[in-house]
Amino acid sequence: MTARKENSTYTLNEKFITDCDLTYAANKIGGRWKIVILDKLGNRKLRFSELKKEFPYISERMLTLQLRALEQDELVKRTVYAAVPPRVEYELTPIALEFLPIFCQLSAWGKKNKALKQNRS
Repeated sequence: MTARKENSTYTLNEKFITDCDLTYAANKIGGRWKIVILDKLGNRKLRFSELKKEFPYISERMLTLQLRALEQDELVKRTVYAAVPPRVEYELTPIALEFLPIFCQLSAWGKKNKALKQNRS
């Protein structure tokens, strides 16, 4: 495999994305399910099965992948208890808890703009 050029468009775009604080943050919570998983966890711990019930249309594989990505980004903490069957709980890390007020604002903005769009129709 050949090395990517230092001044290639891909390299420059990647540098811009990682240097921009807003893009960095959006990248951490981006994706179809991450933001709603973080929102559902809120200030509580949930087991995998409880999360699955919250999102009946997400596949187990996709939920697992999203939780792993959130755990890798240190937004979700996974705790495994020594029990039979194994018990695993997910909760937000302190840094992820800082997102909660932002989610409330974003949700209010979405509700307001959705209503404006429906009123125009």
